[in-house]
Amino acid sequence: MNFKAIRGTNDHIPEDMATWNFVERVARNTAAMFGYKEISTPIFEQTALFKRAVGEGTDVVQKEMYNFNDLGGNELTLRPEGTASVCRAFIEHGMHNKPYPVRLFYIAPMFRHERPQSGRLRQHHQFGVEIFGDKSAETDLEIILLGLTYLDNLGIKDLKLKVNSIGTSITRIEFKKSFENYMNPLVSRLSEKDQKKYELNPIRILDSKESATQDILADSPKPIDFLDEASKVHWEKFVLLLEESIKMFKGVEFEIDKGLVRGLDYYSRTVFEIQPKNSNKAQSSILSGGRYDNLIENIGGHDTPAAGFGSGIERVILNMNEKEYEDLDFTQLLIIPASEEGLILSIKIAQQLRNKKISTSICSSDRSFKAQMRYANQINAKNVIVLGNKEIESNKISIKNLSSKIEKTIDLTLENILSVLDSNG
Repeated sequence: MNFKAIRGTNDHIPEDMATWNFVERVARNTAAMFGYKEISTPIFEQTALFKRAVGEGTDVVQKEMYNFNDLGGNELTLRPEGTASVCRAFIEHGMHNKPYPVRLFYIAPMFRHERPQSGRLRQHHQFGVEIFGDKSAETDLEIILLGLTYLDNLGIKDLKLKVNSIGTSITRIEFKKSFENYMNPLVSRLSEKDQKKYELNPIRILDSKESATQDILADSPKPIDFLDEASKVHWEKFVLLLEESIKMFKGVEFEIDKGLVRGLDYYSRTVFEIQPKNSNKAQSSILSGGRYDNLIENIGGHDTPAAGFGSGIERVILNMNEKEYEDLDFTQLLIIPASEEGLILSIKIAQQLRNKKISTSICSSDRSFKAQMRYANQINAKNVIVLGNKEIESNKISIKNLSSKIEKTIDLTLENILSVLDSNG
């Protein structure tokens, strides 16, 4: 039987992991720069958590979740998104007692039974941030700046930031009435897919990717037109701050997209998406999120304002410039043993270097010297040394930098090897 990875899942083989690890490292470092602490939650939760948090009328809950019953008969779900789990952990561990705001981030797999697409598989991975306990417009700005800094640190330029305000759960009641009055005579003109979406949650068709639907929606009421006074003040301050801050990022432009509502029910007030400028694809967002002031209370916690974003790592990697990261995976030093005694010494030196956090490999002594050097280039080794009886007897070795072709002969000591490797970068 020929086993293969399940449809919608992917293996990350060693050739992929250098870039993958780089992205995770940048994510962690960027989050730390903004004062965020890492959190990890289980990959499965009670199904009821996602129904309550995400919304029973959403596509996620209706048709995309991996649900199962465990041996005890408990109804569980593989995590389709990260925010609900972090909010559950926030409540369970009494984080409301910590000094506000509480800043958290995660890097974790998510699971959605949807049509696999480029950069978005059924098992995909997210970098996400959440901030709890601050209702200010500055907080909305902070998470957007964190997201833009993260993408900038990855070398992803020429981005478009779309923002909108969808108001509160109260203002959306009035908006929904007005929207349904506008749409009811036009529903028959919608595609079958959008008609079903409209039946479940009328507001959700605002972010339809179908051009015919968008034509129908051109003159429809929008949530931002129904904001209460407090939401208007919040929105105006946010836009003012954003207009000034966005200037710090070259190649990034922003627009107010009144049709942007996001696909999860828990959002309130500010929502946003970041996508490549030149992308015309329906699923082009590489980082998105917004404010969700009612979510903590809705799942059993105290009234706690909050905001956050999620960014799919697979989709982010697709937008990275491969040439910039082709040298991420390298062995700092490859040792080529040229004798049995050289092999024994190679093992000893390699372990000493590894203890000093130097990436070191030993080439097979069964290969010819030509094959060993070819292997050094194939694995992108930065430096090479040969260890044989000649080197042991003279107590001298030559370290060759494969990029510069510079070769240095030194006394065979750990300190000398470390010094040369350090000077070679």
